[in-house]
Amino acid sequence: MLPLGGNGRRPKGARLNAERGQTIRLRPTMLSDLDFVGSVENDPENLPFITPWERVQHEGAVRFPDFRHFIIEAGEAYPSAGFVILQGCRNPHGSVELKRIVLQPKGQGYGRTCVRLLTQMAFRDLGAHRFWLDVKSANTRALALYRSEGFVEEGRLRESVRYGAGWDSLIVMSLLEPEYRVLVEARESHSADTA
Repeated sequence: MLPLGGNGRRPKGARLNAERGQTIRLRPTMLSDLDFVGSVENDPENLPFITPWERVQHEGAVRFPDFRHFIIEAGEAYPSAGFVILQGCRNPHGSVELKRIVLQPKGQGYGRTCVRLLTQMAFRDLGAHRFWLDVKSANTRALALYRSEGFVEEGRLRESVRYGAGWDSLIVMSLLEPEYRVLVEARESHSADTA
């Protein structure tokens, strides 16, 4: 079961990906899931785009109320497909961070569905005013996804993280609650027009 949000309602745990007919569900991460989390985080396909955490950091995120640490379950039988971490869930300024999203299967639409579900959770259930993230500039696939979901680039932390023998920049992006409402209304209008 998902934790109560800031408004006392439970976040919805599943969302249909209409483009591909697949379902995503988020469930709270258990300490017994951390071996899986570590394996996904340290997968060679994911390593260039994240800075892996130590197990104790994940344990803290599972236990600390300001974080939400979820396992992403996807597909018909809901096998574990990745994990996500939200931070700032009790932020008095209404600024919730998408700290990390890591998916094992790529190119199946899970990322977009998960970002939409997390955005809904941030604004509707956690009462956020601002939902933000940072992403490595080399992660062009994620950058394109975030831009297409309405996130706006706020700035760059130039050459702030090691990348192989060199450096990479972090791009800070955010979506504000009024912008989110406009996006939702546009999607609902588009759905009504195509139905």
